Amino acid sequence: MKFKILKHKKALYCLLFAFNLQINAEAAKIVSGPILGYSTLKEVLVWIQTDQASKVALEYSEIGNPRNKFISETIQTDYKTGFIAKLIANRVEPGKSYNYNLLVDGKRIKGEHLQIFQAQSFFAYGSHQEPPSFSFALGSCAYVNESEFDVPGKPYGGEYFIFNSILSKKPDFMLWLGDNIYLREPDWDSRTGFLHRYRHQRGIPELAPLFASVHHYAIWDDHDFGPNDSDSSFWMRETSEEMFKLHWGNPNYAKEGIYGSFIWGDVQFFLLDNRTFRTANNNKEIGPRQILGEKQFQWFVNSLAYSKATFKFVAIGGQFLNPNPIFENYATYPQERNKILSAIRDLKIKNLIFLTGDRHHTELNFLQEDGLSIYDFTISPLTSRYHSPSEKNLYGWKEPLLIKEILERFP
Repeated sequence: MKFKILKHKKALYCLLFAFNLQINAEAAKIVSGPILGYSTLKEVLVWIQTDQASKVALEYSEIGNPRNKFISETIQTDYKTGFIAKLIANRVEPGKSYNYNLLVDGKRIKGEHLQIFQAQSFFAYGSHQEPPSFSFALGSCAYVNESEFDVPGKPYGGEYFIFNSILSKKPDFMLWLGDNIYLREPDWDSRTGFLHRYRHQRGIPELAPLFASVHHYAIWDDHDFGPNDSDSSFWMRETSEEMFKLHWGNPNYAKEGIYGSFIWGDVQFFLLDNRTFRTANNNKEIGPRQILGEKQFQWFVNSLAYSKATFKFVAIGGQFLNPNPIFENYATYPQERNKILSAIRDLKIKNLIFLTGDRHHTELNFLQEDGLSIYDFTISPLTSRYHSPSEKNLYGWKEPLLIKEILERFP
């Protein structure tokens, strides 16, 4: 009898052990993404996040040629980097589009939405070739509600269907102009908090199809950098920078800060960082007050001077041209603002448009004086609450004007 009991116990232990193995061997899942990052002539980035350590890769093939498949380098996701992987498609050809799938631990994961990326079309500056046409989407201030950590009362975010509307316009890429997430008090004191906020933000279903088939570039503003109106004194500044670079797929970043640049066709985009080097808004004692700081300023001016692009778009979180020294407008930092305007004038930079966010309303500013001709197009909000402008703006455009009409005004 004793032998039979022991025999049954062994069988039970074996069953429990097998059950435990089955639980531990549960397949890894994609919890965020895929998100298309940068596109170049020869390389494309695809971003994904899994729920546990796993081996991930990208499988892709040119549209119309499904049998000729390419597979990216396999990357091991791990806890230290939030189980995030940036997969590189480096077998692409200029001007071609590709279907893609994700491989997780060797298993092909069927996408719920259209999964297509593109390599940019080749264009040679100085040639008589017509530059490739393209379209891109812009937006800032994307608040996604999380009732547990939101201010009581009417939700601050909503109308997420705007992302479906953007997708319906079929842009080649989207440029996020800051406040792309809204960090809350439980978020900005830890890496865990930052990781949670990004994952929660990207979990809404309306974003998934836009992420999967449109390329994305980004800058930040105060709410994805730290607390409201945060500046260079933010105690988690290095972590914030690490998290931004981890979660976005820009083609390049400065060693300190998140500024950089990219080219699409005959247009160059300058992505500025208005937080890392910023003097506190209410600190009038330290001089000179700055937003870019000297190193970023020198990089920006040199980049403008070198650029061969027909059009130059400058993305920065807050309004640049608005002359009213209110809120976080650049006019509250007049010395550095004038320094930038002087450099643009002295270098005779043409066809320059600033792309800005922050203000929770959309408007166009235009400055034409002393050899300057500059536009500032403020695009906001995406899903945050709308605010009406409270100030009279000397540079504000008074009549409706399409971007197409703006470009036609340039020589």
